[in-house]
Amino acid sequence: MRHVLAESGLPPRLLMLEVTETTAMHQTDVAASTLQKLKELGVSLAIDDFGSGHSSLASLRRYPLDRLKIARSFIADLPADENAKALTGGIVGLAHALGLKVIAVGVETAAQREFLAALGCDFAQGTLTGKPVDADSAAADYL
Repeated sequence: MRHVLAESGLPPRLLMLEVTETTAMHQTDVAASTLQKLKELGVSLAIDDFGSGHSSLASLRRYPLDRLKIARSFIADLPADENAKALTGGIVGLAHALGLKVIAVGVETAAQREFLAALGCDFAQGTLTGKPVDADSAAADYL
């Protein structure tokens, strides 16, 4: 990774790597060591799809994370489903207590965005904020 950053000239603080929860839960010692080395390079780290796999709360305090991405499966039923509301609120509160920023994945409606904003969720990702585009279209917006 150090070589790639040097070759590209990208400042490490501008790179955020997302590791899926399932990947992080396998070989936790290796994952923790690897994530720590990436963090030492100055790269931002996020755990993706939190709550969709075999979540280990102990691993959240073990990994040097910056962000936690709440799985779409929790967001899809907001704000109508009371269980989804309770779980999402708990995840946001837990993440903030650990000093992590929270990204809600799969935000598709204004009602979801408003509910998440009221919880203090830091970021929203989904079709409400932007439709998926191919790499060439995305690059055209910045060139």
